[in-house]
Amino acid sequence: MAETDQKKVATVLYVDDEEMACKYFVRAIEADYEVLTAPGVNEALEILRRPDSGIEVLVTDYRMPGRVGGELLRQVEQEYPHLVRILVTAFADKDVLLETVNGGDIFRILEKPVDVEVLRSALRLASDNARERAARRHSLLAIEETVAFLAHELNTPLSTIANFARSIQRRVNGPEKEHALPLKAEIGNAAAHMSDNARYCLAVLSSFVDSVKRACVVPPAQLTGGSAQQLIGSILNSYPLTPQQRAGIALDVRGDFTVRISPNCVALVLSSVLSNALRALEGHPQPAIRFVVSTEGRPHIAIEDNGPGIPPAILNRLLLDPVTMHGQNGGSGWGLIFCNRVMQSFGGHLRVQSGEGQPTTITLNFPASEKEPA
Repeated sequence: MAETDQKKVATVLYVDDEEMACKYFVRAIEADYEVLTAPGVNEALEILRRPDSGIEVLVTDYRMPGRVGGELLRQVEQEYPHLVRILVTAFADKDVLLETVNGGDIFRILEKPVDVEVLRSALRLASDNARERAARRHSLLAIEETVAFLAHELNTPLSTIANFARSIQRRVNGPEKEHALPLKAEIGNAAAHMSDNARYCLAVLSSFVDSVKRACVVPPAQLTGGSAQQLIGSILNSYPLTPQQRAGIALDVRGDFTVRISPNCVALVLSSVLSNALRALEGHPQPAIRFVVSTEGRPHIAIEDNGPGIPPAILNRLLLDPVTMHGQNGGSGWGLIFCNRVMQSFGGHLRVQSGEGQPTTITLNFPASEKEPA
């Protein structure tokens, strides 16, 4: 049974008031597809409204008692535009076909009685089209998710810069008696704060862009609603690893869980932490990185490397100040601060454990609400 399920590439809803037609349709394609059937338009809409229906392809007869297939196609086109729609009809009525095609964005029209091979060919193409639509839809959701985080994260430092700038402007344009020596100190203090906030904004954007580039971005369709194990697998499959690097990476799953909140942002954090680990291991004779997924205590993903470790003076400031051991390689020190802020944005946080000459472990701690097993 498990092997058969793996081959099923899409879920298809077939709508026809003839019971024998439904049975014929199911027998013809059930080996390759998950098939649901409905005897009419209203019943089909009820199925589509189920949050767990997972339907990707709709196949409907045209002539049915009550509401015809054309009405269903038009309503589906408005409410479920991502579905691929196929019309089956026994009538070669040009006006009917034109009305349906123009009003319902039809992928294919099949004539009754439907030839099995023609049906299978149409469904193969429809399944491919459904996957492309799903990928585009999830890409838009991923962009919306990450842009919303960036907008929220950059709002405070940019507002701080603007407030300091307005304060300085008021002082400079005020009465001359206010241009005393204290103004110098105030301008210096404001400039320092503006510089820090501006550097943070630039670092957030740089870390985001860098993570996206290095991760090749994990296909969003693989992230939404996926487990922590699946998320890590997707990243490792898309990250540009050398054979030696890939051979040194291990995955230890002690308790899997679903990453429900901001999976695309979590993917950026994981790819950024992986990038740091790989950079720390450059030149190491036997580089090793281990991902640990667990729900013990609270859901978490730990990434451990056997690099040179982090000195205590840097470790204690790592999530607070822009410090780095890789300045000569372009490191800014803002990367882990950005990653921690991403985790904090949905109730989690980062934890860094290391020491000079000791392994480094960076743990992504998730809210307890994520603890439900995947």
